[in-house]
Amino acid sequence: MQYNRILLKLSGEALMGEKQYGIDSTRLSEYAEEIKKVVDKGIEVAIVIGGGNIFRGLTGAATGMDRVQGDHMGMLATVINGLALQSALELKGVQTRLQSAIKINEVAEPFIRRRAMRHLEKGRVVIFGGGTGNPYFTTDSAAVLRAIEIEADVILKGTRVDGIYTSDPEKDKTATKFDTISFTDVLTKGLKVMDTTAFTLSQENELPIVVFDMNKKGNLLKIVEGENIGTVVNL
Repeated sequence: MQYNRILLKLSGEALMGEKQYGIDSTRLSEYAEEIKKVVDKGIEVAIVIGGGNIFRGLTGAATGMDRVQGDHMGMLATVINGLALQSALELKGVQTRLQSAIKINEVAEPFIRRRAMRHLEKGRVVIFGGGTGNPYFTTDSAAVLRAIEIEADVILKGTRVDGIYTSDPEKDKTATKFDTISFTDVLTKGLKVMDTTAFTLSQENELPIVVFDMNKKGNLLKIVEGENIGTVVNL
């Protein structure tokens, strides 16, 4: 296996599937199946999910809502998504734990680093909800922070495109894909991988990022087995 412990970052929008809002049960089940394949290989898996399919703090702020209030709503949305993914995984026989950065003890454990690592060592999938627990920080930042804390080997960022391109491939048909790219080149070329705070934190801690198409069956397993899927961002 290429990696022993991974952190999978999923956007909230990914859970919408063909819907315009909320959670598509079919897409959720597909993701759970892909994650199960990796867990069955003995890989330790942690997950961070966004909340954009339900609520995004920046969107609320744009309409006049208090930004801090909006971000707290977004954090709660990530917990809802975490509960949904937890249920989907457990239906497939995968043991999970949901940990939250904000106190919500009736539905999730508090985030405790040592406990999270122990869960991973026991083969449980750990889902981190509530972002970082602080407003103004995205779930990208939460993903990098948690990955560093649990000593993950890599961040796997599942998206709807198959890697990083010179420009948006959905708008520019001449865009070309990078197989590998350095952190420095991403910044100098102005490419969008994660928000600047998250990306810089990953770079400073020498934590590689793989951007790949999560919607293509088998991709997640192929990555942990060492196949060249998506784009690798490294030093």
